[in-house]
Amino acid sequence: MLKTEMRNPRTTHLDRMTTAEMLRVIQDENMNAVRAVDGCLDAVGRAVDTATACLRKGGRLVYVGAGTSGRLGVLDASEACPTFGVPEGTIVGVMAGGVEALHRAGEPEEDSSEFGVRDLKAIGLAPADCVVGISAAGGAEYVLAAVEYAKSLGCATVGLTCNEGSPLAQLAGIAIVTDTGAEVVTGSTRMKAGTAHKLVLNMLSTCSMAHLGNVYENMMVNLKPTNAKLRERMVGIVADMRKVGRDEARTLLERAGWSIKGTLNGEMK
Repeated sequence: MLKTEMRNPRTTHLDRMTTAEMLRVIQDENMNAVRAVDGCLDAVGRAVDTATACLRKGGRLVYVGAGTSGRLGVLDASEACPTFGVPEGTIVGVMAGGVEALHRAGEPEEDSSEFGVRDLKAIGLAPADCVVGISAAGGAEYVLAAVEYAKSLGCATVGLTCNEGSPLAQLAGIAIVTDTGAEVVTGSTRMKAGTAHKLVLNMLSTCSMAHLGNVYENMMVNLKPTNAKLRERMVGIVADMRKVGRDEARTLLERAGWSIKGTLNGEMK
């Protein structure tokens, strides 16, 4: 039996716990999610380096998933542009059931190999792209078919799962297995399995973007002044990096056309 489908012996009496007891056991299991990621950092590192190489060559980082896994991929992809200032489509999230499945269950689509291939064809998947299949159990047909199709094109492939030896772990070029074990609520992988996968996706996008020069020191230097909050954040970043007051930082940004990098006098490599 898959570990993600097993009953957790620590929560067999969840329905009789007090609120405090429930919170304690859930938080203890959350810590197991963090430890699970710690155990596969080598594989995450290989995935980061692979994704970075693809992005450098003009390829994309493409997340493919179903259910919670798909939603996490779409979430990470959607935040790449505002965080790192990269063009739309640099990191892409594809999920079974499409946009509609972001706010409703889309279980039937998860079982469709045809849709997995169709949806990657729809985004014009190319050999330079890096495809990350995400499936907690590691057996979603939608994801497996998508990864198989990506491999047939010559794409680099990564499998993110919670079960060692699962079909996805065996299929992908790089397997990232976050062994989170049995969930607090049996089979509910939106919990610590999802937490572990969100942590890994944070690493994949952040590290690859940093390698590509979209982070200076630990600052978001590609921000765009699309709203008041971001403009104020940009002012704060320039004030910190140039060691000036906020008024002077704002003036520097205005002179540079609201480009943080433009205020750095060539300090970025």
